[in-house]
Amino acid sequence: VQLQASGGGLVQAGESLRLSCAASRSISVIPLMSWYRQTPGKERELVASITVRGTTNVVDIVKGRFSISRDNIKNTVYLSMNSLKPEDTATYYCKSIYEGAVYWGQGTLVTVSS
Repeated sequence: VQLQASGGGLVQAGESLRLSCAASRSISVIPLMSWYRQTPGKERELVASITVRGTTNVVDIVKGRFSISRDNIKNTVYLSMNSLKPEDTATYYCKSIYEGAVYWGQGTLVTVSS
């Protein structure tokens, strides 16, 4: 499964962005897709995940501001980010787990200025 992440950019604090993760195959058969983020010198951390049934999990640190969704027709998973803060600055990666293998997208950089 190839994953293509896009939608990052430079925004000001308080603004919104929507990241997209397009998969090379139908996501209706991929049990779990997730968004992670990473800043230099730190480990990659989970931001949100969504199951094939649409069950979502958003980590507490971004809960209420970020949401994850999927479009099975477009084979795309989205991360909608509102009220962005400078501490949200990171490279965001999408990840899928399919048939026991883990696949990562190439990452998209989000920079939030104060």
